[in-house]
Amino acid sequence: MTEGTKPAASNPVASTAPYPATPKKPPPIPAPEGQGGSIPLQRYIVVDQFGYRPDMTKIAVLVDPEQGWNAADSYAPEGELEVRRWADGSVVFSARPTPWNEGKLDPSSGDKGSWFNFTKLEEPGLYYVFDPKNNVRSHPFEIGADVYEKVLKTAQRMFYFNRANFEKRKPFACQGERCWLQGADNLGRLQDSEARSVTDRKNGKTARDLSGGWWDAGDTNKYVTFSNEPVHQLLTAYEEKPEAFGDDTGIPESQNGLPDLIDELLVELSWLEKMQPKDLDGGVLLKMGNVDYGDPVPEQSKLERYYYPEPCSSAAIVAASEFAHAALVLRGFPQLQQRAKELGERAERAYAYYHAHPKSDACDDGTIKAGDADKPLKEQDQNAVVAAAYLFALTGKPEYDEYVIEHYAQTEPFESDQWSLYRQHQGDALLYYARLEKANAAVRNAILGRKLELSQSIDIFRMRPQFDLYRAFMRPVTYHWGSNNQRAATGNTNYDMIVHKLAKTPEDRQTFHDRAAGMLHSFHGVNPMQLVYLTNMYAVGGDACADEAYHTWFRDKDPKWDNARESELGPAPGYVTGGPNKDYCKGQPADHACTKSPVRDQPPGKAYVDTNTGWEPTNPYDKSWELTEPAIYYQASYLRLLSKFTK
Repeated sequence: MTEGTKPAASNPVASTAPYPATPKKPPPIPAPEGQGGSIPLQRYIVVDQFGYRPDMTKIAVLVDPEQGWNAADSYAPEGELEVRRWADGSVVFSARPTPWNEGKLDPSSGDKGSWFNFTKLEEPGLYYVFDPKNNVRSHPFEIGADVYEKVLKTAQRMFYFNRANFEKRKPFACQGERCWLQGADNLGRLQDSEARSVTDRKNGKTARDLSGGWWDAGDTNKYVTFSNEPVHQLLTAYEEKPEAFGDDTGIPESQNGLPDLIDELLVELSWLEKMQPKDLDGGVLLKMGNVDYGDPVPEQSKLERYYYPEPCSSAAIVAASEFAHAALVLRGFPQLQQRAKELGERAERAYAYYHAHPKSDACDDGTIKAGDADKPLKEQDQNAVVAAAYLFALTGKPEYDEYVIEHYAQTEPFESDQWSLYRQHQGDALLYYARLEKANAAVRNAILGRKLELSQSIDIFRMRPQFDLYRAFMRPVTYHWGSNNQRAATGNTNYDMIVHKLAKTPEDRQTFHDRAAGMLHSFHGVNPMQLVYLTNMYAVGGDACADEAYHTWFRDKDPKWDNARESELGPAPGYVTGGPNKDYCKGQPADHACTKSPVRDQPPGKAYVDTNTGWEPTNPYDKSWELTEPAIYYQASYLRLLSKFTK
């Protein structure tokens, strides 16, 4: 039997009621041909839907739901399970599952279960896990050294699709015969190429060309401060694993002699340069965008676009750190050395502006929608340490080193037991500084000592099998809006121990590797939703993917873009969605429909619905942006993690 003896619950990969709804159509790209296709799917034999590298720990999670949307389901395999070849059904491995944590309930998921370990299987191929007693199988998965290469390229192309003021056209916007085409947005009268001051809207003399860059998330606004994490994460990803990023992802700049990741970063850096106009003496504008809610279809928008005219300290120090970090990376390419020099000069001017002018955390009064782009004063000073670390590496000037020495202990890694799970760029900058030959020895030892101390004692570090049935432990409080950012950050902060050679024994290296890999697998379906948290990944091996995302392009009810199964195309492939949110609808009036949403009654790891509904106060999912909205910061953090397991 496929779903056990309890009544089958509905499948959580579509958005219509009842919660969670059953897809009306199969995936747009069917499973490959082979004997495995004749076996009924048991969704509760949970595997990474893309697969595993040969040297990875490989464990299928066998799930018996107890709480949440699928509590009526059950699955309890008996005897040995097998791994079979997808093509012909031949058995290549068999073993008995092991009960997880003595049969206890996993509180984050509301599930019990067991593990089927097939790590010994290393031969490349396409396989499935088979339960011979119940005649059911897992999703197909691949074993191979390059199993994540297509996934990485597809996810990286999110930044191409999220480019602002840019036409998405053939062949670059295509995946095979399927093309996500869009005209250039917000380039009409009084839009991005001639945006005006929001405080002097009728004055044509305030017009500035602020076109370019990336949309921040599912909206088309652009924020300097919100670019902090994605720019630093992508730069760090390249520094840590440059060989993972090729010149062949199929964007317009491919085959130009630069890695496509660098080309994408140049798109955002060019916009950031415009946000530091020459007349501001190193100062940086905070953000630009709409003054009204309700984003129109991007290329059809006629809304005028505005910016805050006064430079803001939080924007200046963020830009200083990004320009300095980018200069360090770009100077490694002969054709970009002049550009790197200019970025370094911009970084120094922005850093000087920050320290010479009054600080403010009230630059954003909410007139320009939607997110509040201000950063607290304390966080601005922490970002100054980041900027100083990269500027010291870039210039060798002692004043930058002195700032790091005086202020490093005020950064997130020294004030949080999670290192820098919420501000990854701070921890990364400190570890970067610690590797510099001229770094202060006492500060270096303090940084590395703090990282080691936390890695040995804190729950987010190391693979601790008893913590999580799905091998991807997150603290319950971490399942909030944008939890997939922390999902990736948990993997990244563990992999730091390998990158920076802080794990000294083979056993230590393996446990940190497995911890990071567990977080990666959780993006790929090994989670309580049994869902790939990337949109429309069917063409590269996904079988149950996020079919919807809250995004102004891929809007609800649009016959072309709404849903990967129900619409002509659905959202473009590779967008990382926000993730489960136990705080969904938090703070809303009691009479709002979303306060009665079933999402709020789920275990933390199941507080998710694949939906993209807009503002509909009678709909319990009308705040879908708190669940499925993608963002460039989630995307960059995931790409950094994924890159560790490629090539």
